[in-house]
Amino acid sequence: MTILCVRFQLPPKYEAALPGLLGLLEDFTPVVQALPPDGALADLRGAERYFGRGAEELARLIRVRALALYGIDCVIGAGPGPLLARMALGQAEPGEPCAVPEDLVVDFLAERPVAALPGVGTATARTLCEYGLDTLGRVAAAPLSALQRLVGARTGRELHEKANGVDRGRVVPNAVARSLAAEHPFPHDELNPDRHRRALLLDAEELGSRLRALDKVCRTLTLTVRYADRSSTTRTRTLPEPTAHSPELARAAYGMYGALGLQRARVRAIALRAEGLTPAEEASHQLAFDPTDDKLRRIEEVADRARAKFGPRAILPGTLAA
Repeated sequence: MTILCVRFQLPPKYEAALPGLLGLLEDFTPVVQALPPDGALADLRGAERYFGRGAEELARLIRVRALALYGIDCVIGAGPGPLLARMALGQAEPGEPCAVPEDLVVDFLAERPVAALPGVGTATARTLCEYGLDTLGRVAAAPLSALQRLVGARTGRELHEKANGVDRGRVVPNAVARSLAAEHPFPHDELNPDRHRRALLLDAEELGSRLRALDKVCRTLTLTVRYADRSSTTRTRTLPEPTAHSPELARAAYGMYGALGLQRARVRAIALRAEGLTPAEEASHQLAFDPTDDKLRRIEEVADRARAKFGPRAILPGTLAA
């Protein structure tokens, strides 16, 4: 058991603390991979030998230091690979890390629903469930050829390996990605999809305004939906072209949200992250014959000048102003 997946319980819009928390992990191991906005993977293979402690003990020590130095709690999952560590994180609680020993990996996976496996989307899970493959234990026992017929050769092979506990992932050391994030927490657990979409629009407007103020565009957009039970879902989409245009960001966010197929989900917060930032002057924009797009961009420029003079809420889309 050598990999930790750590999720720090950062307050909304307190992402600036993440680099320091990553430094805390680097006191134990140099092999740390940032998972913005609030997480990280850490490879403890050398640390276990050096400190003479197991992964669970080190996880508890990391939590105590995060609380003492930053006042920030965390939940931690541990496993023999990144995949198992991520899945163990879903079973962890603050102060109670969930560790999956290598000899119990198959048992841990067997009763998990197939949708719990990272990388398995709604459509794939639905296809598998239609054929009775609703748990990872049943997927592991299914013939590889049958899985490949259902979901494709490559996906079927990867799914079969992961369901059998084969984890080929590794921790890749990196720095915090150059990105911007906007998060909208709800005052109460929110069931209304219209209010979810309103929060997405608010986040997209904030990100677009901040990007344009910095003369930056983003290449990818990441949506994170946090639920009442402290779990979360994250989806990332590469944009057709780098942009800081708020309607384009909102359109991509709506697409990712719609693909989640949430039904009466109790949502605690919705966050958007713009990643792969590059200077706007280096980005290309596909010209369109429709004059509406050009008009919207000119309106956006005027709105940005008004916001700079009178405040960020001086001009808002009608949906947000209502």
